[in-house]
Amino acid sequence: PFDRVLTEKTRQRLLNGWPGVFRHVILELMPVDAVSGHFDPTMGRPTKELYSIAGLLLIQEFMDWTKDQALDAYSFNMNVHYALNLEPVTHDIAKRTLERHIDLFEQDDLAKATMYEITTKLVEVLNIKIDKQRLDSTHIFSDMASFGRTRLMGVAVKRFLTQVIRSNKQDYNSLDESLRQRYAPGVNQLFADTKKDSESRRLLRQQVAEDMYYLIQRFADMDEYTRKDTYKAVERIFYEQCEVHEETVSIKQKTGGDVMQNPSDPDATYDGHKGPGYQAQIAETCNPQNEVQIITCAIPQTAAEPDANAVEEVLEDLQTNNLAPDEMLVDTSYTGDDNVQLAEEKGVELVGPVPSGSSKTKADEYERLNIDDFDVDDATEEVICCPAGHKPQSSEHNHETDRTKTVMPESTCSRCEFFEQCPVEKITSQYKLEHTAKQRRLAGRRREQDTEVFRERYKTRGGIEGTNSGLKRRVGLGQLRVRGRPAVFHAIYLKIAGWNILRASVCAKMREIVYAKANMAVFGLYFAFLRRRFVDQTPRRRPGEVFSVGPRQCAEFSRFHIAA
Repeated sequence: PFDRVLTEKTRQRLLNGWPGVFRHVILELMPVDAVSGHFDPTMGRPTKELYSIAGLLLIQEFMDWTKDQALDAYSFNMNVHYALNLEPVTHDIAKRTLERHIDLFEQDDLAKATMYEITTKLVEVLNIKIDKQRLDSTHIFSDMASFGRTRLMGVAVKRFLTQVIRSNKQDYNSLDESLRQRYAPGVNQLFADTKKDSESRRLLRQQVAEDMYYLIQRFADMDEYTRKDTYKAVERIFYEQCEVHEETVSIKQKTGGDVMQNPSDPDATYDGHKGPGYQAQIAETCNPQNEVQIITCAIPQTAAEPDANAVEEVLEDLQTNNLAPDEMLVDTSYTGDDNVQLAEEKGVELVGPVPSGSSKTKADEYERLNIDDFDVDDATEEVICCPAGHKPQSSEHNHETDRTKTVMPESTCSRCEFFEQCPVEKITSQYKLEHTAKQRRLAGRRREQDTEVFRERYKTRGGIEGTNSGLKRRVGLGQLRVRGRPAVFHAIYLKIAGWNILRASVCAKMREIVYAKANMAVFGLYFAFLRRRFVDQTPRRRPGEVFSVGPRQCAEFSRFHIAA
């Protein structure tokens, strides 16, 4: 159908860009079976074609469109028509239809399944090598306002009082007049008349905290209010921001990051360095032999989650999808000894620098001897000999404390030229050394990271910073148009899936695949057309008569352009 509206050059542009990849490789991966399960096969009005609707949800996210922009694209955009295998004419779709299918995707967590279907397919068809990968997190802001503590508490009270007015105005009128007046202005004008000096702001915060406590106590026994989300938000924010001692309310000095940031997005938390919102743990291939690198894993989280806790979940996710690497390049947030041991158990080498863990300068740290310079039995953790080659008088490992106590002979240590640099200490009349397996492993890794071999091996990790930046600039991952965990996670998965599609579309091998599939589709359509035409032309074929393709039909075939 596109043969009538496209020139050869415009057709090639579609095939060379993301629409060609989407139509010929990605569209068939849409979770149509899962979506169709929500509709009765016989009852009700017919649905829109599900492949095109599911594809539109994906395109909307990685093009960073609003819902209205997505609807316009579905109706008028030639790129979208081609990608979704639609006729090149105007198509109608209601906004409610789009919203209903977004709800279905969020309800069944289909965005995550779609991302991994696409990722696995691209790894397979492009022969992406996944043995080397890199891991990092990136901060994501949802569509919510950023509040200070006083404003956060005040907005929560304002929202609750608004619902009290709607539910029972008598209950609202029974509240103290000064309290009602304090929260009467709109959210944007709340506390606008308060002076900006620190003392006035402190007194206001204390007053709001006491108002919250009063409202919690006042409505605690009224079921029609306690089950409302606004009451639950007031209660949660109060106990996260305040504490009560003998009926005296006080503001907490520090709350930590795992606290509500805005009642309109109760799932968002706070990162001390990057602010409120969410984050995503992102793993990406980094083998230099790959024509393009793609994201293999995405773990959406709230902003307060520490990176160190993400290693196990990322590795399990990669193994579940058969995308686990042999080595994973990470920064110091992930390289705790527990994580390194955990990764080793899963067959993955975690490569990254280790913090020095002391106030010594780097030069001092590497000039001095440490437990890594001793010959230690890996199985028993007992010292075999010191750096100078002397055997210990005794070396015993305590399995309960995981500490090894080693006593060196006085005759060797007292005259040793390396004693000033050695970690062995003279205690009373004995020369002693204590170490743990963790200390030994960390010492070895610190020495290793100071080598040129490590620096050469680790230098490709920085590439994921460019990926994070590209995700925010190209697909809008940095500032989402939605809020709330289900909608945010849905957007993150589909944006990252779209990023992989965009990366694949610039790959020469992918273009070969797209052209091959387009040609196959054309040949299938053309031969179906010939068969129908011959049948129509010879309605009374005699037994034994054979069709033949003449010169005229061959000429028609040579003029047939790629239209699929």
